[in-house]
Amino acid sequence: MKNRRSFLKKTLAGASLLAAPQFARSASAKGMQIALKGSFMHQVYFWLKHPEKPADCKRFEEGLQLLVTIPEIKLYHWGKAVPSNRDVVDDSFSYSYLAVFDSPTDQETYQTHPTHLKFIEEYGDLWEKVVVYDAL
Repeated sequence: MKNRRSFLKKTLAGASLLAAPQFARSASAKGMQIALKGSFMHQVYFWLKHPEKPADCKRFEEGLQLLVTIPEIKLYHWGKAVPSNRDVVDDSFSYSYLAVFDSPTDQETYQTHPTHLKFIEEYGDLWEKVVVYDAL
């Protein structure tokens, strides 16, 4: 039974890697790493006006869930800032949002997509500051 579980785990892990062929993979001493070489990275930091209000956070997260439905997004992550005592860590923002695209053209399409424009219009009242970092 133990061998069967091990086989199933390895099979599922391998299948999940095959399902993401756009990622370059390389083995390391600590396991598998995914490199996003050639991808367009769109990192956005939001400072909410009232991050202490659960209703505002819930509404903002609903907006993020809507935003990530845009088909040009290949991979995304969003989350709240993690408090840190390290001087090099800026934890002053409320939320970070990362969207990964295959190309600058896909990111340009995303910028004018009706869902992105709706996100800005319907949820923009929640934030007081936004900073964007784009990288290839």
